Amino acid sequence: MITCRQLSEMSEMDITRVGVETLVDIGGIRIDASLPAALRMESYLKQIKNPYCFLCENTPVKVGFASGGGYLEEKLLDYFVGLKSR
Repeated sequence: MITCRQLSEMSEMDITRVGVETLVDIGGIRIDASLPAALRMESYLKQIKNPYCFLCENTPVKVGFASGGGYLEEKLLDYFVGLKSR
């Protein structure tokens, strides 16, 4: 199980200093949808190893969140509506 301290340390990692070979490709993650939410999350964290730094195909991804930045769903909707109106 990952501790809060470990998660905090992971969130502060500099992706330019993380070896790409140590990152997990998110496309390979498999979650059993029949499991309760807590077990799905545990399974995801075990498989991804670092939820803040991972690969998406061959692209390293660093996830970060701004306090008071709104919900991801809202931001994605704004982004795609903006693309559509161009």
